Amino acid sequence: MQNHQSLYHRLEAALLACAPDDKIRLAEALLCDWRAGKLNRQDAPLYSLPDPGRPVRPLLVSPRQVPRRRLDTREGHAAMLHAIAHIEFNAINLALDAAWRFREMPDEFAGDWLRVAAEEAGHFALLQGRLGALGFGYGDFEAHDGLWRACMMTDHDALARMALVPRVLEARGLDATPAIQHKLAGIGDRDSIAVLDIILRDEVGHVAIGNHWFHVLCRERNLDPVATFRQQLAEHDIGSHRGCYNLAARREAGFSEAELAWLQTPPDSLAH
Repeated sequence: MQNHQSLYHRLEAALLACAPDDKIRLAEALLCDWRAGKLNRQDAPLYSLPDPGRPVRPLLVSPRQVPRRRLDTREGHAAMLHAIAHIEFNAINLALDAAWRFREMPDEFAGDWLRVAAEEAGHFALLQGRLGALGFGYGDFEAHDGLWRACMMTDHDALARMALVPRVLEARGLDATPAIQHKLAGIGDRDSIAVLDIILRDEVGHVAIGNHWFHVLCRERNLDPVATFRQQLAEHDIGSHRGCYNLAARREAGFSEAELAWLQTPPDSLAH
């Protein structure tokens, strides 16, 4: 008879792990064991956890205090990759938290976010490798904690989490990646461009997972998805995205034409 472990005890261990290599290992093992049927979700009431574990470095500062560096310097090149690595490290925790927190959701939801966590762990490992090739490591530059604040802002409701984390924060990553790759091409960093190709491919899938569960929850609550998305943005004081949209990636991730049209409408037009 197979000995089943509690999914939530394992999730707690992964969330609280401080060393990046430990978090990667635990996130990847969680997905393997979930798919092997070794974990269960029974009799596990939600309880509070401290903030997720992270290494002592990087130093966390406000976004405005993160120094801007020229990309044509070694430090500036590494700082850009470090910023992306920091996003991916936080994304591991965001995905683990979704599986840990929203226990009323079905097994398919938990499985989806365990997959996302494992893939984010892989992304972080790839970026660690690129930093190492430049002579740097994770923690060598300042970073900010905006992603985790968004997690806490939506800890009360799975619909809010799906609306604001995958459909806003991760979707903005889809928009930003081509421009970052263009900058990296300008300094001849083909290896990092290849890493970002992998990340972009996977992130389309992550945003698609968020879109899927957002629409599932809207149907269950008899809510209009477009109107609900607008309401969530307004309630949490999240403004319009500035810059270009990666429309092809957003379509692949499940954004409707109505949503894309609304997102591209200038803010002044929305007021009339």
